[in-house]
Amino acid sequence: MSIKLRLTLMSFLQFFVWGAWLITVGNYWFATKQWSGAEFGAIFSTLGISSIIMPAITGIIADKWVNAERLYGVLHIIGGLFLLYIPEVTDPTTFYYVIFGAMLCYMPTISLSNSVAYNILKSNDYDVVKVFPPIRVWGTIGFIAAMWITNLTGNKASATMFYISAISAFILGIYSFTLPKCPPQKLISEDASVAEKLGLNAFKLFGTYKMALFFLFSMFLGGALQLTNMYGDVYLSEFAKVPEYADSFVVKYSTIIMSISQISETLFILAIPFFLKRFGIKQVMLISMLAWVLRFGLFAYGNPVDGLWMIIMSCIVYGMAFDFFNISGSLFVETTTDSKIRSSAQGLFMMMSNGFGAFFGGLISGIIIDKFFTHDGVRDWHHIWLSFAGYAAVIAFLFAFMFKHEHNPDEVKNTRH
Repeated sequence: MSIKLRLTLMSFLQFFVWGAWLITVGNYWFATKQWSGAEFGAIFSTLGISSIIMPAITGIIADKWVNAERLYGVLHIIGGLFLLYIPEVTDPTTFYYVIFGAMLCYMPTISLSNSVAYNILKSNDYDVVKVFPPIRVWGTIGFIAAMWITNLTGNKASATMFYISAISAFILGIYSFTLPKCPPQKLISEDASVAEKLGLNAFKLFGTYKMALFFLFSMFLGGALQLTNMYGDVYLSEFAKVPEYADSFVVKYSTIIMSISQISETLFILAIPFFLKRFGIKQVMLISMLAWVLRFGLFAYGNPVDGLWMIIMSCIVYGMAFDFFNISGSLFVETTTDSKIRSSAQGLFMMMSNGFGAFFGGLISGIIIDKFFTHDGVRDWHHIWLSFAGYAAVIAFLFAFMFKHEHNPDEVKNTRH
């Protein structure tokens, strides 16, 4: 196989492993195991904790001691063992620790897969900016394919989803050992401080009002990023409890309906350069926040029959909500920080949004749903989604007035995604 094809397969499997269970684990938790919502929120908080502590540690290991492709493979194999054990778990506390182990292994492989791809492409004289995006888009296709397979094989609420994920993790882990070698780069200076090695030197940016505000809003919006991944499939599946919707397409193929969100994500990436040049970074971030209000609001009023268009529209809006903030936020960091700490600042942005944000979002949403919106085991999805929409609306309102950033077309003139 050609280098590009081998990396495409790696990208496909990287997100296939995740897509096999991430969107459907709520069905397994609530419908099959019938565990509580408060404890379920903690499950998704493991994504946040793992995003905070693991990428920096594995980055140091790959830079100093171990080939990146080998470390990548070992992490997937160990993560696969955790996933393989999940169907044996009979209580929510053990489930939490096992999925936490799986996430400690999986989350750093997202950045490692990028590092491996960049390294191999550069050593083979490829133009990374031109060649990498078409390779990476196969990751999203892999995620969608796994969702479809889990749904179409009748496993959106069964333990088999974890077997599908584990087997694909083993295949990817073994396959990664066949990739071209990516030896330690030793880019981190021997006399670098612990803070520099762990990428913590960017925390001094909190001393600047504008950057502190940006990172704070990143965390608050990050709390919303995983909510529909956590609860979307459960919400659609629970329409089965309403007699007139029980046999609808949406109930039977809820995971496939949810996959429209990922398809939309790949399409909205193409629109980002236009929006950035036309409206600027702040406005694009604000559009993202308003898109989250729409995402949740449309779910609140949708249903599988006459409100189906709202559910589908909500899934389409997701692409704008998710992509616009992540990429415009990344570009804001790129254009406003010193080159010496830029890499660390990007890591801090991801830490605040996908780390602390996802952690608190997962934990608090589970508690709120259980305490205020669950009565006799029945979840009030209409008001759950409305409360999420209200949360996003408050963030958007505060961001619009508090965050000051002038649009400079030159900042985004040469942006390519």
